[in-house]
Amino acid sequence: MAAASSPPTPRSPRPQAPSAERTKGPSGLEKVVLREARGFSAEVHLYGGQVTSWKNDRGDELLFVSSKATFKPPKAIRGGIPICFPQFGTHGILEKHGFARNRFWAIDDNPPPFPTNAAVKAFVDLILKPSEEDLKIWPHSFEFRLRVALGPGGDLVLTSRIRNNNTDGRPFSFTFAYHTYFSVSDISEVRIEGLETLDYIDCLRGKERFTEQGDAIVFESEVDKIYLDAPAKIAIIDHEKKRTFVLRQDGLPDAVLWNPWDKKTKNTQDFGDEEFKHMLCVEPAAIEKPITLKPGEEWKGKMELSAVPSSYCSGQLDPNKVLQG
Repeated sequence: MAAASSPPTPRSPRPQAPSAERTKGPSGLEKVVLREARGFSAEVHLYGGQVTSWKNDRGDELLFVSSKATFKPPKAIRGGIPICFPQFGTHGILEKHGFARNRFWAIDDNPPPFPTNAAVKAFVDLILKPSEEDLKIWPHSFEFRLRVALGPGGDLVLTSRIRNNNTDGRPFSFTFAYHTYFSVSDISEVRIEGLETLDYIDCLRGKERFTEQGDAIVFESEVDKIYLDAPAKIAIIDHEKKRTFVLRQDGLPDAVLWNPWDKKTKNTQDFGDEEFKHMLCVEPAAIEKPITLKPGEEWKGKMELSAVPSSYCSGQLDPNKVLQG
């Protein structure tokens, strides 16, 4: 009698070539899907120049997008990484958080050279220029170039370059934020390291200035703070998922921390009532001191996100703190 044959050993998926594919989402809005060789992916909508998905090699979604998000202009998309420009917050006649997050961006076919890692093969370059309507509410000529790149280790990198193209000699000033919504297991299981002892502006207490006390930051109620002189690296530690997001920034001196909690969420149409439990915004920003550019000058602001496994001993990262890496 012939011996029974062993079942075939399952093969690992073959690495795919990195790619950037232009396609359309269910709503009909155009987007670019970035894929890296080992299975990481990201999606970037041309509407808003907005990253709306970032997945690891297991297909886990790392960014939060509300189940009630509206993918219909002129409403901004609730979640992912909205771009706040030329202002953060509400001031004057400009709409809240500026207009970049609800304008259609174009693919930038001839970007100027970006200093980048040669190993990065999956990226897209976008560009935003002011329309005639934009010039009526913010009368400045600019070019906003955005590169969204997916590194071979799954890191997500956003690089913004803003240039003053005014021909009348006028400078302009702006504030800015990468309004990043992280997906978390439960907000009560999350803590932030890297913002301890910093001064912050509390937007829930009349924009008064305070100094952060104690150790790592945890969450028990609504938070809306702007931390000043933030470090180049911040860690968002999710105990339940044993995952740590590491946020690195360059050119962005502030960091916004925001969770609307239950009452505000229930009063927001494009937010599910309980979704505040599963998201946290940590946003590299330039808010307290606006950026000023003279004609011909360019500003650059960069954010790099990575997600790494983390283990714990008595509730602390063990043994090497991510922030020391």
